[in-house]
Amino acid sequence: MRSVILLLLLTTSVPAAELTLNLALRWQNAPLGVPSPELPTVHGQVLRITRFSALVSNLVLLSADGSRVQLAGQYGFVDAESNRMSVPLQNVPTGDYAGLEFQIGLSPSVNHGDPGQWPARHALNPIVNGLHWSWTGGYVFAAIEGRWSSVNPSSPGSTDPLRGFSYHLATDERLMRIRFVSRFSVSGPTSVALALDLARVLGSQRLSPDDGSESTHSGPGDSLAVSLATALERAWFFLEAVPTIPATQAVMSGSLERGDLTATPRAFIAPRGFPQPELPADNPLTEQGVALGQRLFHDRRLSAGNGQSCASCHQEDRAFSDDRALSPGVSGAVGSRNSMPLFNLAWSPHYAWDGGQEKIRDQVRAAIINPLEMQADLAVVTAELNHDAGLRAMFAEAFGGPEISAERILLALEQYLLTLTATDSKFDQALRGEAQLTEDEQRGFTLFATENDLARGVRGADCFHCHGGALFTDYSFRDNGLGDDTSDQGRAEVTQRSGDRGKFKTPSLRNIALTAPYMHDGRFAKLEDVVAHYDHGVSRTANLDPNLAKHPEAGLQLSADDQRALVAFLRTLTDPRNGLL
Repeated sequence: MRSVILLLLLTTSVPAAELTLNLALRWQNAPLGVPSPELPTVHGQVLRITRFSALVSNLVLLSADGSRVQLAGQYGFVDAESNRMSVPLQNVPTGDYAGLEFQIGLSPSVNHGDPGQWPARHALNPIVNGLHWSWTGGYVFAAIEGRWSSVNPSSPGSTDPLRGFSYHLATDERLMRIRFVSRFSVSGPTSVALALDLARVLGSQRLSPDDGSESTHSGPGDSLAVSLATALERAWFFLEAVPTIPATQAVMSGSLERGDLTATPRAFIAPRGFPQPELPADNPLTEQGVALGQRLFHDRRLSAGNGQSCASCHQEDRAFSDDRALSPGVSGAVGSRNSMPLFNLAWSPHYAWDGGQEKIRDQVRAAIINPLEMQADLAVVTAELNHDAGLRAMFAEAFGGPEISAERILLALEQYLLTLTATDSKFDQALRGEAQLTEDEQRGFTLFATENDLARGVRGADCFHCHGGALFTDYSFRDNGLGDDTSDQGRAEVTQRSGDRGKFKTPSLRNIALTAPYMHDGRFAKLEDVVAHYDHGVSRTANLDPNLAKHPEAGLQLSADDQRALVAFLRTLTDPRNGLL
């Protein structure tokens, strides 16, 4: 009772400060970046770590008198590749401490709660962390992925190919508790530096393609998951705690000039189970803005010579995609990549196959001025549109004034595109008990959500790693084994990193039956071709995603019946509102 009373006193009467956990990765006590260089293990193998992500919760500060200060309800997400390695904690009582604890993982109630409850940018929002398993239940608590070889691939004459490893640590029974005993004080904003030596987790691991050592999903009786989780608990060490100077808060730019705006607000509804999106604060949805954007989407005057509209390459009855591998622009020249479907854009953190555009308005501008697409001069477009009295009236209703500007054109199109959603397929209806999947469809879903782990006697299609969750995409960039293509470097064209060559944005599988042809270059005409690629057609490229590289070189080797069932399930992801006849 005394410690409970002390805790209440601490949290109600003692001044509070911000405490930031700064986490660093190391290998044999040397700083480690991700993607990593080649790392030697005690067994003479070589690892390249391409991912370390984890969820942090339940931080407890240990007072010198033995009492415990619990910072309940605060969570963190860390990801090494994006250099997101800090966990800010609020309302920390000032004082002297003898140590701290935290968990890698979440309590069962949080783990299995509705992921849609977490606001945009929250550590537990699935769009932020990419660790939610959705229909298979809960979150991955820690993900460590990469490539490995028994022979150093940089050695002259080496022929040993890089394979993949994928360790996903989770389950309610195996929360990982990290504990430090080290004195520090909090008298104002304070940073605690901690380090995780991954050599203590992976350095003694012997990998083999035949014994299940390349992957774990923390299933029942999975001893590898237990040993890795135990090693992860013991591989941390405390560096220091130092006062920090609060960063100057950036001043938010005001909303764009919109005149005397009286437009009617329009609600955006995220269905249960879907993450909350981060809608643009400077471009709120209105009925008039959306209507204007829809009209502009079909207006050929947005292109050079009035040759085509946005709808020319994004056809509504095909879920706003194109049936051609590469769409021709106004000059007749074809584009360099397949036209992506336009739905559920509100949830996407970036746009285009390479993620090169941060906002929808940026992607719209890029398409309008691209010489291989609409090839327009926005100054010429706005001058022409300003002669249209009817259109000026629509701009006045949407933006409070009749002036047509390039900025307003892009904002109106952004509003319209934000409203294009695909959330009510047969699969969604089956989850709600309003429809029933056929035997083939249900078998396909089981394959879709099951890892292919022949060493443990499990055969699946292993699709959910990249296409899990309510949105059927993790919005990451991956090399999915299409082979080396020197003409299109993918994500590397944005980042200029060799490790991103051949990586493209993971597309959503919603409406997939409507959006053929497939892949960034439209190389596959049918869903059956896509399934066949992942079953036995993956090319073992240098940057092949670890979740594919861990599979046997012969591929998944699904039976013809299983491949047919998988296609049947994918067809259940079509939203009838997006063109299903």
